[in-house]
Amino acid sequence: MLLSIIIVNYKSTADIQNCLRSATTSLIENKDIEWIVVDNDSKDGSDQILSNEFPFIQYIQMGYNAGFARANNAGMKIAKGDQVLLLNPDTLIMAGSIEKCVERLVQSNHIACGVQLIHADGAPQFSGSKFVNGGLNHLLDLPYWGASLKAIASLFKANKPSVIKAIKEQKVDWISGAFLMVKKWAIEKAGFMDEEFFLYAEEVEWCSRLGKWGSMCLYGDIEIVHLIGSSIQHATGSADNSYTNLSDKKGLQLMVSNHLRIRKQYGVFWYLFQLLNFTWAIVYAFVMSFLLHLAHGKNPFTDFDKLMGFTKNVSKLWGYSYPMVIRKPYFYKCF
Repeated sequence: MLLSIIIVNYKSTADIQNCLRSATTSLIENKDIEWIVVDNDSKDGSDQILSNEFPFIQYIQMGYNAGFARANNAGMKIAKGDQVLLLNPDTLIMAGSIEKCVERLVQSNHIACGVQLIHADGAPQFSGSKFVNGGLNHLLDLPYWGASLKAIASLFKANKPSVIKAIKEQKVDWISGAFLMVKKWAIEKAGFMDEEFFLYAEEVEWCSRLGKWGSMCLYGDIEIVHLIGSSIQHATGSADNSYTNLSDKKGLQLMVSNHLRIRKQYGVFWYLFQLLNFTWAIVYAFVMSFLLHLAHGKNPFTDFDKLMGFTKNVSKLWGYSYPMVIRKPYFYKCF
């Protein structure tokens, strides 16, 4: 079999319906392509709904909310394709995109690839990235402290690692898990996704291991619509579809997963460096928020609730430090 496409479902029935409906008949009826949907115990009848409308899919029920890595691993373990595609439910497939992508990957020396992800209006969005030593780029999202670090980085004309608009074929260190196609032999060499991750950063850590066996790239001239954040918004009830808000429960999961990835990829020093920066950012943010709002004649406590949410999340992040530091096996699920 040429390709196995794996979609993880957690209360994302409508998104998956739209995704599969966007697929062309030739893609669905291609006997060299199999579709696998892995359900994280949605308990909303999605298995029956999806199987009735799309009888060609293989449906796996995890029986609990296993997260992204474990669910994809379950799909990969039964996948028959020589290539495996991890595809987000909140994507819309452009005509010919998957067929072109797998054909080019098979003919290339790359072990994995992604495509140009775009918003519904056609604007390009983040699709892949280069690694930054110690994961220092994660500090840029910190309230106020991150803005100061960005200003310092701009003085030194630091290159941005993220690829927003990819060229026709652009090498990267890691690829967004919204659309990540990998040759199966590389998976057999590098191993499956790390099952300590619940959500976020698992594809980054996985790519760090896959990259030891070959290069990976983005095909900038192949596009897929990604309705960014749609699936997780449905799952968490979050009003924010960005990945920069560190004040709610989605923000806590981001923080924990990113620190876990840094610990695994870069070691305990960089993990502690990140943790201390996040802690220092609490004091810095409260002081700067108060002074800046006061200087502009605004309520100095405007950001108080949001910063309190960030403070609570950092305190919870410290609670995970023991198993992370000693590398004790643990499932880092925050919601």
